[in-house]
Amino acid sequence: MKKILLSSIIVIVGIVFIGRLSYLQIFSFSPNQILEDPAIKAVYDYPERGYIYDRNGELLVGNQPAYDVMVIPRDTKALDTLEFCGLLGITKEQFIKQMIRAERYSTRLPSVLVPQLAKEDYARLQEKMRKYKGYYIQKRSLRDYLTHSAANVLGYISEVNESDLRNNPYYRAGELRGRTGIEKQYEDMLRGRKGVKYIQKDRFNRDIGPYKNGKLDTLPKLGKELHITIDKTLQEYGERLMVGKRGGIVAIEPSSGEILTMISGPTYDPALLVGRERSKNYTKLHYDSISKPVWDRSILAEPSPGSPFKTLNALAALQEGVIDSDTKFRCYNGFYVGKNKKGCHCGGGVRNLNSGIFNSCNAYFAGTFRKIYGKYKTTAEGMDVWEKHMKSFGLGNYLGTDMPTGRPGRIPNKKFYDKWYGEGRWYSPTIISNSIGQGEVAATPIQLANMTAAIANQGFYYTPHVIKQIGDQSSIDVKYTQRNYTTIDKKHFKPVIEAMANVYRYGTARWLQIPGIEIAGKTGTVENFTRIDGERVQLTDHSVFVAFAPIENPKIALAVYIENGYYGSRYAGHIASLLIEKYLKGEITRTDLEKRMLEKTLEQEYAKPYSGAPFQINEYEW
Repeated sequence: MKKILLSSIIVIVGIVFIGRLSYLQIFSFSPNQILEDPAIKAVYDYPERGYIYDRNGELLVGNQPAYDVMVIPRDTKALDTLEFCGLLGITKEQFIKQMIRAERYSTRLPSVLVPQLAKEDYARLQEKMRKYKGYYIQKRSLRDYLTHSAANVLGYISEVNESDLRNNPYYRAGELRGRTGIEKQYEDMLRGRKGVKYIQKDRFNRDIGPYKNGKLDTLPKLGKELHITIDKTLQEYGERLMVGKRGGIVAIEPSSGEILTMISGPTYDPALLVGRERSKNYTKLHYDSISKPVWDRSILAEPSPGSPFKTLNALAALQEGVIDSDTKFRCYNGFYVGKNKKGCHCGGGVRNLNSGIFNSCNAYFAGTFRKIYGKYKTTAEGMDVWEKHMKSFGLGNYLGTDMPTGRPGRIPNKKFYDKWYGEGRWYSPTIISNSIGQGEVAATPIQLANMTAAIANQGFYYTPHVIKQIGDQSSIDVKYTQRNYTTIDKKHFKPVIEAMANVYRYGTARWLQIPGIEIAGKTGTVENFTRIDGERVQLTDHSVFVAFAPIENPKIALAVYIENGYYGSRYAGHIASLLIEKYLKGEITRTDLEKRMLEKTLEQEYAKPYSGAPFQINEYEW
């Protein structure tokens, strides 16, 4: 009986082991499990990264062949290090550092020893690599840029780091992934899927053929093509206009929310971050703390919006019923808050809504702002209403674009002021600077462009985005096709748009007219202060301009912000009018203006001491 029981236990245990081994062999193969077997080697086949095209089908980013020198530390043999390093064009110290890094990652898995060889180097090395056991050359593709522009939009790719390897099992040491811009946001689609071949090795570590006759091998899958909304011609033209200037430009198609151009100046050639010089070039760009070429001013800078913000205060006041088009305020070359007079440059006189906007009268909007708050029992109630109106235009919050970074700007609320001044200890005169877009209000250039698109659409906007088509699928995320409505009724936009048109006809931008194009716009001059040794010092004003055109059926809405660019119609206004003409006409008729803007720079302003950090949020003090 005991013999039968013992035999039965042995048989059962044997069946369990055989069953488990069969399951593991037949059903339960994962790439990680296979790679744990020292008798199996994985050879990866990397697909081409997806191409990127502009809105008109022009190729922006393609691929070029490159080659990595790979190492499997366990397979290496003793070699003449100096000879090998000379062949690879690296120092002995670099070689040792990379070998330590490779061994730390894995002794059995391949790591990059020397990345991104040019094809000339590959041809020279190909035959000689056979004498160095454990080393081989692997082909991959690098980005090939067919434009010198749009670096901040397109982004760049670089080698994965230890954090990437820990957090995403897809990647292996030495692979590349998107780091910024479109390359990062759409990484999963652009990278495709790498193929893999599993090679069986014998006990002498020699390749003996495909593992399981190649049943587990996979083919690479090409990355998907992306068509983006950027207009290559307009982007390149805008970046030429920004040479020697610091600032941000964003242009949007109001009828779709598609971003036509997104410019940050100064910028850099995206090709600088490709190849073996990438690391050195990036370090140089990253540590340029003065001009900050890798800091995207178009979506990260948060300056005061200045006078374009007056249009929103006008719309809020119309919606609240505290003014109409004929409501008048007198400007005494400024206005009084208590006994203190605050300045204005409109020339003084009686202003209504129309002349208040096209002459950019501070007094008119100070009076309008007070009326909004005066409608309610408490300042806090008025603030809640005002805040709701402002935020409905996409201000004071992240817009939800498909760029992987951005900033929310700021629309202050009662909590903000209670903390600053004390609960109930502030009133509309206390925060009157918000009436003209200074003070505690802040907005990114893309928010200003989107605000302008909402005005052009008379009460709604589409979430700004850069994706137009992915692969052969024309549909995009539904959130980019849904309207976002403001809190302002459509009827109130007509008088404000008419006034913005008069900015060009009679007002602060009357010398910026474009023959044959009706434009609605608003200039802005943003006061620029800093503190030096505890003293408040005024620096050269920032120049801002928003506009859309044509007035009927708008095709473009844009915001231009130029650091230290003087008044609104000087640099920002001129650049905005050139971009509008270029986009709508395809050519520039005012060649004298174009020549002036292409040649003029603000380097003399930026060379001044204490020119201030770019796009600081400044408290506006009267």
